[in-house]
Amino acid sequence: MDKFGFGMMRLPLLDENDPTKVDIEEVKKMVDTFIENGGKYFDTAYPYHNGMSESVLKKAVVERYPREDFLVATKLPIFHVKKEEDMEKYFNEQLEKCGVDYFDYYLIHNINEMTHHAVYDFDSFEFIRQKKREGKIKNMGFSFHDKPEALIEALEAFPECDFIQLQINYLDWTSSTIESRECYEIACQYNKPVIVMEPVKGGALANLPEEAEKIFREYDESLENVSWALRFCNDLDNVFMILNGVSSQEQMESSAKIFKNIKPLSSEEQKLITRVRDIVNDMTPIKCTECNYCIEHCPEHIPIAKYFAIYNTNHINKLHNGDPINSAATYLVLSEKEEYGSANDCIECGACLRYCPQHLDIPELLKDVHKELNNPMIKDLLST
Repeated sequence: MDKFGFGMMRLPLLDENDPTKVDIEEVKKMVDTFIENGGKYFDTAYPYHNGMSESVLKKAVVERYPREDFLVATKLPIFHVKKEEDMEKYFNEQLEKCGVDYFDYYLIHNINEMTHHAVYDFDSFEFIRQKKREGKIKNMGFSFHDKPEALIEALEAFPECDFIQLQINYLDWTSSTIESRECYEIACQYNKPVIVMEPVKGGALANLPEEAEKIFREYDESLENVSWALRFCNDLDNVFMILNGVSSQEQMESSAKIFKNIKPLSSEEQKLITRVRDIVNDMTPIKCTECNYCIEHCPEHIPIAKYFAIYNTNHINKLHNGDPINSAATYLVLSEKEEYGSANDCIECGACLRYCPQHLDIPELLKDVHKELNNPMIKDLLST
């Protein structure tokens, strides 16, 4: 359990259409199970659950357990920083929301091309250095979603950082977009311990296409899909924490069991993961992790991640000569909800692009979604 970090980005909801309506009682049960099994590390951030995650941490953890029983990690929302003074404002607000006097781990959130200006022009590195000197941060680092060259730039500018948080999973390990392996190897070269985020790629590696899952099941049907993903990350020598964004008590119990009994991958198992990776890459055209950062900034309230998931499901169905009607119907029902826009409502303002950790061309992909799933006949069928 030493490497299991409780990611608080995908908590259970009372209303699946409102990320602020967190099921706090369910979260408390999950927290209890986590701590009872030896877990300590809680990862939250300013924007998670539209600003509610840090407050949930306070209610479910801080107000219920002695301070020495847990570690709190949160992040400076650098994408919201418009002037240097904003960093102090957000930091103090986060201390209050989390209900703590200091953070065990504090990160600059999401260093990438879009946040480069704020990170460097406002000297965010010096800001968190100062907070560490003041004793308000125990360990300082940053999360990263960019090219390897940009990681080197950040490490050269911030050599004192204590750790780096990287997106690593067996699917992105060979990705030419995410470049997980290259970034991990740079972290090793600079002797920086790594925290893994998205080990299950937003749930994609838990819900595998049938062909991929069959490979794992034929080898050992007792091993869950999530287990393969977590074991892949656990085998990396420089990784000291793996964040798993569990969304239910059932997932928490399952993850705790996996981490308590985790074993290294054999050479045969590594080969199976390579086969599964190839299948999933072939069958998943849109590499979205459903973090939902984009929808928070979409003026048309388009449920981007939901549409991408429907599109991917439809793609898999087509490969199996399945009926596309179900996907088209799901798209229609969702797009006609009062609170949502359709994929065709995108005005190409580009607001979403700034926040996508996967560097997806969202406006162009939404065109593909609408072209693929918009079927005028469906509306008539559903109304009869």
